[in-house]
Amino acid sequence: MHLVLIGLSHHTAPLELRERLAFSRTRLRAALATLVSRTEAGDAVLLSTCNRSEVYATCAEPDRAATALAEVLCNTQGVPLMTVGPYLYTRTDADAAQHLFRVAAGLDSLVVGEPEILGQVKEAYRVASEAQGTGAVLNRLFHGAFGVGKRVRSETALAEGAVSVSYAAIRLAKKIFGDLSHLRVLVIGSGEMARLAALHFQSQQVARLSVTTRSEDRAEALAAEVGGVAVPWSTREIALADSDVVVSATGGGELVLTRNVVATATAARRGHPLFLLDMAVPRDVDASSGDLAQVFLYNLDDLRSIVQENLARRTGEIEAAEAIVQDEVEAFMAWMRSRHVVPTVVALRQRFEQIRRSELDRLSSRLSGLPPDARARVNEVTRLIVEKLLLTPTAQLKSIDDRETMRAYSAALRRLFDLEDEDMSEADTTRRARTET
Repeated sequence: MHLVLIGLSHHTAPLELRERLAFSRTRLRAALATLVSRTEAGDAVLLSTCNRSEVYATCAEPDRAATALAEVLCNTQGVPLMTVGPYLYTRTDADAAQHLFRVAAGLDSLVVGEPEILGQVKEAYRVASEAQGTGAVLNRLFHGAFGVGKRVRSETALAEGAVSVSYAAIRLAKKIFGDLSHLRVLVIGSGEMARLAALHFQSQQVARLSVTTRSEDRAEALAAEVGGVAVPWSTREIALADSDVVVSATGGGELVLTRNVVATATAARRGHPLFLLDMAVPRDVDASSGDLAQVFLYNLDDLRSIVQENLARRTGEIEAAEAIVQDEVEAFMAWMRSRHVVPTVVALRQRFEQIRRSELDRLSSRLSGLPPDARARVNEVTRLIVEKLLLTPTAQLKSIDDRETMRAYSAALRRLFDLEDEDMSEADTTRRARTET
């Protein structure tokens, strides 16, 4: 059984392509079902965020599985593989685990250390678990990723200073306006990205914070949480003209603010600057709006300068976080290697236990005269002897790095002890993974 990852991110692909491969929450389940049913993947998790679309899957043949996953992923979104191919990356086994652990730690984010990504990784795993079920490998992998994220946040200062995408919006706004306390802010959307942006602007004690979204109830709920006011969706264009900063994060798949709408709003503002931050994938704001006078439009890719500043400032913390990632990758791979010898270890223990019980049964007449507590002690002592005899060979077998050497040792043990059940095939391993926890 192997682990394979295929995907693209802000490191490899422009925003225009990333938004074409982005999956909404409502489409994730269907996409997962398609990926598993039309490929040789045993199971899969689809991580789709503003900055990445990645598939993590288990398979028997990584190269063939990666190709099939890429084709299905592109077909599902109606994007030609030849268009996406140059931007895709493939990782297997340890490299795939390391990539996910770095993602969960915030080390692979546009803004290094941003905290939102760990929640997005957890949500992707939750959807996959509920949709088609995840086997032992992906269960262990993602729980390992959660552990990495927790360790990095508790053992390093990588996430200190609110280095999220939402905080980057604050930094940009300050470059344009200076003090933010006199600003009127409009947040379009009610998802996690919109919520975090609203909370960050609230912390700056802005003059007014408004929230609008297609769902009036959700707008009112978010407005109540951040101490703002809900604005009816039908009046968003009026609210736009009366706002200094607009954060749009709906990700609904269609433009929320067209160039004409923005032009009308700026005309009503009589030369006052308008800061638009499009935090959605696909984009909410017509890109040509940034050409209008006194309109400052930024999207997620425009945050790269802040990333570089962040990298320079946090080099020491990054090194500490990378060390944590490496520790956890080694632990995960040790577990992966141990899975290949599980059938042999189980069979060996069963054989020793069978012999132990057989000998106790054979000596039962001699032991019958012993008090009950003495007989129980004999049983316990013989059990501990078996455990100690098996401890070293089990540990040595699980510690072997090379898979072929591990198979050879397993075969030798089976031959020497005449163990039943030859080494499991990849298909058998896949079925076992479904039932293991």
